[in-house]
Amino acid sequence: MSKQNPIKCSGIDHVVLYVRDPKIARTFYVDILGMTVKRESTGYIFLHCGDQLIGLFVADEQDETGQGLEISHLAFTVMDQTRDQVAANLETNGVAVHGRSGDPECIYFNDPDGHCLQIMARG
Repeated sequence: MSKQNPIKCSGIDHVVLYVRDPKIARTFYVDILGMTVKRESTGYIFLHCGDQLIGLFVADEQDETGQGLEISHLAFTVMDQTRDQVAANLETNGVAVHGRSGDPECIYFNDPDGHCLQIMARG
């Protein structure tokens, strides 16, 4: 197959996560992770995450949430806090934090639907 004229993707517009309860998911992503709502409807909520969007879509009975996600995890960047500040903030909000063996800078946690999330603190 010839590789002429590639599309040249320049970024990620959005990622969609299926959630059981959009109100709980919205509260988690807005109140704990500081995202803002772009638009919402009965079946979805789009949140600003920097220049990208996170779509929270209401899961149907057959849709997988959290543990069924085929990607390993979704990582966010935080520029104005240290690793310890981010971890303390999450724990203060009742979010269990864990790391990765051999990498003490990693901050992993799960959202209310079990999606594995990571924060890369650059502060």
